[in-house]
Amino acid sequence: MPKIWRALIPILVVCLLLPVSGGAQSRVADQTLILNGTIYDGTGQEPRRADLLISGDRVIGVGDYQHPRYRARAKRVIDAQGKAVAPGFINMLSWAVDDLLVDGRSMGDLLQGVTTEIFGEGTSMGPVSKEMRQRQLAAQGDIRFPIEWTTLTGYLRHLEQRGVSCNVASFIGATTIREHVIGLEDRPATPVQMERMRELVRREMKDGALGIGSSLIYAPGFYASTEELIELCKVAAKYQGKYISHMRSEGNRLLEAVDELLRIAREADIPAEIYHLKAAGSENYRKMDEVLAKIERARQDGMKITADMYTYTAGSTGLTASMPPWVLDGGYPALFKRLADPETRRRIAHEIRTPTDKWENLYLSAGSPERVLLVDFRSEELRKYIGKTLAEVARQRGEDPVETIMNLILADRSRVGTVYFMISEENISKQMRYPWVSFGSDAGSMATEGVFLKASTHPRAYGNFSRLLGKYVREEKVLSLTEAIRRLTSLPAANLGLERRGLLQPGYFADVVVFDPEKVADRATFEKPHQYAVGMTHVFVNGRQVIRDGIHTGERPGRALWGPGKVTGASRGRR
Repeated sequence: MPKIWRALIPILVVCLLLPVSGGAQSRVADQTLILNGTIYDGTGQEPRRADLLISGDRVIGVGDYQHPRYRARAKRVIDAQGKAVAPGFINMLSWAVDDLLVDGRSMGDLLQGVTTEIFGEGTSMGPVSKEMRQRQLAAQGDIRFPIEWTTLTGYLRHLEQRGVSCNVASFIGATTIREHVIGLEDRPATPVQMERMRELVRREMKDGALGIGSSLIYAPGFYASTEELIELCKVAAKYQGKYISHMRSEGNRLLEAVDELLRIAREADIPAEIYHLKAAGSENYRKMDEVLAKIERARQDGMKITADMYTYTAGSTGLTASMPPWVLDGGYPALFKRLADPETRRRIAHEIRTPTDKWENLYLSAGSPERVLLVDFRSEELRKYIGKTLAEVARQRGEDPVETIMNLILADRSRVGTVYFMISEENISKQMRYPWVSFGSDAGSMATEGVFLKASTHPRAYGNFSRLLGKYVREEKVLSLTEAIRRLTSLPAANLGLERRGLLQPGYFADVVVFDPEKVADRATFEKPHQYAVGMTHVFVNGRQVIRDGIHTGERPGRALWGPGKVTGASRGRR
């Protein structure tokens, strides 16, 4: 191609994408010029020194924009000398569903470069029945909000209309569908109920959900059969959806759980992803090699199987994950009644202490009560235990640790937020090297102020992505920076079917991050988790700057993004 045409391409793209009304001055008023950066375009190709031109919500071009005429037209000019310029990162597993309702800035994740949050691990914010709304309102703790929607799409649009600084998208929770139709009891779906469940999936997929998300160690999701999940996934597959799963086991039956995921993907003819890939419990660490081999074989056979992960040796969930799933048959009121009954308590205590492959016991996976950290309570009286291990609390109370588990849940009338140390550092580095692995925090996006400081949390809420770039890329060189950025951007965007996201290319939406590769790092620790990551200088979402020199600008340009199966053509530019 002649040089003159190469030079003209960015200008032609600008002309095509800019508004046609308002005069020449307004057409160039929203341009941003990022000069002298090292461009990591998200493809995995080697970075190059270049400039980036943004107009409105789109990338216009990557190239040489040093001429003064470009500066003259730009509303803002950023010198990115010595900085990396990349597509915004995609958090494949976000629990910011509540956080964004009370603080739409998304500070914890934006300061790591996350511009898109993906929800839906097992439960989703819709569809919601009247009974579900009542239960959810009753279960709210420090973060309280009205539930003004009935569908998943309604929730996403509600966020967009309130104003958030990040993009949002979601899977439909298989557990949510089950609760909507069947309730919280351990029973199979009848044919009529199964059809109602399919119809709910059909509606949400038509409206832009990404697919089906399951979380199979927790009740009532635990009660779903493989066949039930296959039927839901068959509907999602018709709308180019995906199946993504916290598998039925990450420990004693890890290999069997992978087989179940592969069966669902095969029989429903649907791409599948494993949430937060891990082998939990030291006796299961050795299984990771076979897990990776199973996935590789499936991919070689033509199946679309991927995984995501977080970058810590501890997971976080409820203290209830130390108890057998049958105790939650009927929901939390039924659980509290069982814990108040001496005979049932003895049975629960026995099952907590007894190794099994029938359910996932995170108390035993951690190995000891010293490796179980308590981080969140509803009760003011019990918050004195935040930041202490289960072993410490049991000693203070003069109790056996298993009795303490039951007593704390009963007294707090909640799941009790808990961190479990149960993952191998060696496996983290090993699985990270596979090219089909992306990243998710499995956490909220919080701020170091206000309501968020009433509880502790897992440091991954503030550090998961910066830890990847600092510890595993710069320090330990497990991945190159080029490859890490591909895994944070174009890989998840392609897996999810997000249109024109995940790359720095003309016509793509301008989700852009500028950071210092030599300084980016996590600061959050298990002892002091409420600490922002460092090194992220500028962040743009849909072309608008939300982070400037590490400070939030007040802008909230985030959008609800839709899956490829959304039926209305009007949505295509917003995916």
